[in-house]
Amino acid sequence: MADALDRLGLPYSWHQVVPFIGELIPAPTINDPHAVVMFGSYTLWRYARNNDLKPGVFKIRPFVHEVSWHPFLLNGADALFLKLRDVPEKLPDDGKSWFLRPVEDNKEEPGNVKSTGDIIDLANKVLALEEREIPKGSLRHDTELMFTEPVNILKEWRLWAVRDKIVTFSLYKEGSRIVYRNEIDEDALEFAKRLVEANPGYAPAYVIDICRTKDGLKMLETNCINAAGFYEADLLELVSSIDELAVS
Repeated sequence: MADALDRLGLPYSWHQVVPFIGELIPAPTINDPHAVVMFGSYTLWRYARNNDLKPGVFKIRPFVHEVSWHPFLLNGADALFLKLRDVPEKLPDDGKSWFLRPVEDNKEEPGNVKSTGDIIDLANKVLALEEREIPKGSLRHDTELMFTEPVNILKEWRLWAVRDKIVTFSLYKEGSRIVYRNEIDEDALEFAKRLVEANPGYAPAYVIDICRTKDGLKMLETNCINAAGFYEADLLELVSSIDELAVS
């Protein structure tokens, strides 16, 4: 991203985020607090809020709550939803595997597949702590989780949407192999455009992940654009579109 910013002649600065506190080192010099976009840690939204920086961080709503996307979801509409505190009692320890992730886009736990035994062990470890002992950004007693059956995925893409338009994309997985290439199948790009059109105004800018399965193209999830990996996206296109959005 720094290379793209340099090539476009846009000013920027680097900062270290103090863990759990959210302050920046060194403190930034800001000429216009309403023309600031922050990339890096998801927790930067707190700094942006506390210092009235705009657009700052483009927070998003949980994608599973967006009814217009339910017909397209791979996981979500028919998921099992449990608060972490309820997992030991309500999730049967039957050896079954689940794909799980937090409902909120807060990075408390990355989406992954675990056995019920491992999930219950994880929940018990968190529940053994007092709420005040749990660092910010970690799983908490009241974290809502979604559980779905694992599905064999053939390809996965990440696309960046700004002002309800796809501005760039990247392949990031083929089968079980991590593969970063700035490419996408034509039908997959059209599918992503349909998703964006189906839910206009979801957020000024966000990331949407889609996949190909044996049953066709599906929507995986959305992510906060400020804290999402870039893979092989066209960063000149992304930076230009974000700058235009921030200026306007």
